Amino acid sequence: MKISVQNWGTMPDGSDIQLYTLENDKGTRVRISTLGAIVQAIETPDRDGKLADIVMGFDDAAGYLVDGSYQGAAIGRFGNRIGGARFTLDGVEYKLAANEGENCLHGGRPSFERALWRAASVHCESYVGVDMFHFSPDGQNGFPGNVDVIISFRLNERNELSIAYKATTDKATPLNMTHHMYYNLSGDFGTEITDHVLRLAADRTTTVNAKMVPTGEIDSIIGNPFDFNTPTVIGQRIDADNEQLRYGGGYDHNLIFSEADGSLKLQGEVSDPKTGRVMELLTTEPAVQFYTGNCLGGDKGKGGLPNAWRHAVCLETQHYPDSPNHENFPSTIVRPGDVYTSETVLRFSAK
Repeated sequence: MKISVQNWGTMPDGSDIQLYTLENDKGTRVRISTLGAIVQAIETPDRDGKLADIVMGFDDAAGYLVDGSYQGAAIGRFGNRIGGARFTLDGVEYKLAANEGENCLHGGRPSFERALWRAASVHCESYVGVDMFHFSPDGQNGFPGNVDVIISFRLNERNELSIAYKATTDKATPLNMTHHMYYNLSGDFGTEITDHVLRLAADRTTTVNAKMVPTGEIDSIIGNPFDFNTPTVIGQRIDADNEQLRYGGGYDHNLIFSEADGSLKLQGEVSDPKTGRVMELLTTEPAVQFYTGNCLGGDKGKGGLPNAWRHAVCLETQHYPDSPNHENFPSTIVRPGDVYTSETVLRFSAK
């Protein structure tokens, strides 16, 4: 296994951006940038052993510096939406940066996705990896507390990429971190992912209003277009006559795993019938945001191809959106002395 690093452009202030490449003996390669802790590429083999990149994005750092869709980026402090860009904690109301209408999306902007992270490579007998470090100051985008974050990326010989988060704070604050990779397992970003097959061990959803903010209701999805307990083609029901689908313009919803206890569990998989590529999803998180790229605007991406509508699927493991505003949702509040932890593993194969 190998790890290498190269300079990969500069930040607006002139600071150098680095790109780390992790490679195992099976040829799988993962590229991670110190800009935004962005996973810039994942190259995995198809059923014939042909390598291709399966993560949509940009060829250079300049593209990510102006990107509006969080391509491949670390998301924090709080992934997904906080309605009205405000919440109350311990009797104090906090007003956040509103960057999606009246909502705070993915922690406000700029946040983790535009930060220059510090990095340290890790090379062990069983894996190669890189640790990314970031400090988020008290009051950033309205969130309380000084927060120290570490994201540890690990690639092993089982073709597993682990993404593990750890954070501490000096003041009570909500934390809900994830990664925002856009997958197209065909390796051809000029094609839609509606023919991909998805399985998710989820039985409920946090129902949303027309602004895509949870109402507080938790509803069953068994038997409706959001039920992927049996492997189902993503495009089969994506345009069904369903209010929730109309609100999202397709799938853009938090699906709750039927079994989640904080341990690392296999919760789903997505596959591409054309190439045979399979990605299994293991996570400690209780839910996942299943998103089919309905808001992608066609910005010029890798190889000059547009990052276009429904040309990628996101599986953002997470706690529930808008949790600080709903007492019936699992808590996302981290207090001084607590250690926030979360891990997601992507396991790649071909069939």
